Amino acid sequence: MARPTLAHDTVRTPLLSKAIPTAVILVGALYCLVPVAWVLVASTKSRSELFTTFTFAPGTGLIDNLHDLFAYGGGQYTTWALNSLLYAGVGAVLSVIVSAMAGYGLAKYQFRGRDLVFYAILAGVLIPGITLAIPQYLLMSQIGFAGSYLSVLLPVIVSPFGIYLCRVFAAASVPVETIEAARLDGAGEARIFTSIGVPMMIPGMVTVFMLQFVGIWNNFLLPFIMLSDENKYPLTVGLYTLLAKGSGEASLYSLAITGAMLSIIPLVALMLFLQRFWQLDLISGSLKG
Repeated sequence: MARPTLAHDTVRTPLLSKAIPTAVILVGALYCLVPVAWVLVASTKSRSELFTTFTFAPGTGLIDNLHDLFAYGGGQYTTWALNSLLYAGVGAVLSVIVSAMAGYGLAKYQFRGRDLVFYAILAGVLIPGITLAIPQYLLMSQIGFAGSYLSVLLPVIVSPFGIYLCRVFAAASVPVETIEAARLDGAGEARIFTSIGVPMMIPGMVTVFMLQFVGIWNNFLLPFIMLSDENKYPLTVGLYTLLAKGSGEASLYSLAITGAMLSIIPLVALMLFLQRFWQLDLISGSLKG
């Protein structure tokens, strides 16, 4: 005889199906946020508090750490921060322009070798960037750009994943009928791209900009290989030099931790600022529906 289904059994199953994913998400969130929380707390500790206690209680040395950090090397931290802003900001903007144009062209134009180009871009997505650092350095040395700002900027302009993402987004969001109607009205291809394609691709372009900005901001290996002048270092390489010097001078550990804490703020601010573009896209999509 079949066992009757009880009401509490049907209630328990949905609860379990919701509780397990929630628990996994919480564990993942803790795994990502605990190191960030420790950096935030450690940046408030003085040298004695940092090396004698290990607690998440705030310390009393934040003001002194900030003063020492910005005074270090005659303001080197500020120089490193401006360099990171230059590399990440300019590099991300140029990468978005190249990615949008290439992605739109691959999605909306028929030409010989288009599939071959697309597959080559897919292959570029699969290649780890670390494997290209040494060849890029050798290439920059051959053309005389090694050690300059361009040696860090040029390699990040072309992003295979950014081109792939823009290609997918252009294919889905820019209707062919709209393009054909604009051509019948006498609009040129450049005007169609800037007046029709770009506005419809803005959410995808914002995504590419965010991914590129964060990737370049956090990039360590490329500037570490390319640059030898400390005044051209980004924050990642600059903070690494502080940690390396900290092995002989323990006070520099506090400066490196405080500098790492400050380097998180621009990324959080950028994410909060760009979030409205994704929200606007969702709202416009719901209105169209």
